[in-house]
Amino acid sequence: MPNIAQINDTQVSIINFKSIPVVTNEMLANFYGTDASNIRKNYSNNKARFIEGKHFFKIVGQELKDFMTSLKTVTSDLLVNNVHAQISSKTRVLTLWTERGAARHAKMLDTDQAWDIFEQLEDCYFNRQEILAKTHKSEREPLTNAVNMLVAKTKHLNYSDAYKLVHQRFNVKSIDEIPYDAIPVAVEYVHHLIALYSNAEKKQFSEGDLQNLHALATHMIWARSWWSEFSDFVKKLNPAVYSRATNHFNDGACLAWQFVKIEKKQELKECVDSFDWITGAYQQKLPI
Repeated sequence: MPNIAQINDTQVSIINFKSIPVVTNEMLANFYGTDASNIRKNYSNNKARFIEGKHFFKIVGQELKDFMTSLKTVTSDLLVNNVHAQISSKTRVLTLWTERGAARHAKMLDTDQAWDIFEQLEDCYFNRQEILAKTHKSEREPLTNAVNMLVAKTKHLNYSDAYKLVHQRFNVKSIDEIPYDAIPVAVEYVHHLIALYSNAEKKQFSEGDLQNLHALATHMIWARSWWSEFSDFVKKLNPAVYSRATNHFNDGACLAWQFVKIEKKQELKECVDSFDWITGAYQQKLPI
């Protein structure tokens, strides 16, 4: 299972905070063969050596409540169950250690067990790309709420289509692959879609308007394909311009596909994919 690590012949559930594997004082003490009070003491005596956000996180309030809730949903072994039980409901501040923090504690303890276990943690617990790449359900809640609102406010967009827009915009197969830091950007993007679709559905389009809309969308798909081919040259000249332009091309193309006629989508995709931007030749007729 991707959320399980094998540490010292024991299966341990990987706990994540902001998509980063972390350990509590109790877990670290259990791993290193000491007690939690010693971990706290070492930190207290060496505060200058620890940087919040780099070596550890301190969580309080609602963030702490959400973390406690997420622990209950983890497929856990006895160790994690004990850790959860040891976190009192009266706890107001909780410290979570990152890989670098765990390394500092191993250095301070300087025992064979601490160094041996840290090496295992380093290999099997902290460096798990399949874990780092995914966010927790609670972390994605603002985004899922935004998608729910999008579907509720638009007449012709179902959940599958809504999530496809998000997936295409961020080049992922599932929203849990969107990095934690990009969640606010994704929420803003969905709110933009809500405004766009809401305004569009208030208007009455004639048959001629719909034909023009389809043609405009088709041109946007071609423009995005051109940018994919030549954008690296712009990136070398001006990375800032490249980044902004790429966002516009990506957003425009994601929206455009929704306005391409259903019966023309596959034909357009095959045509664009087979076009040679060097020779200017393509094998299929451009759908209009």
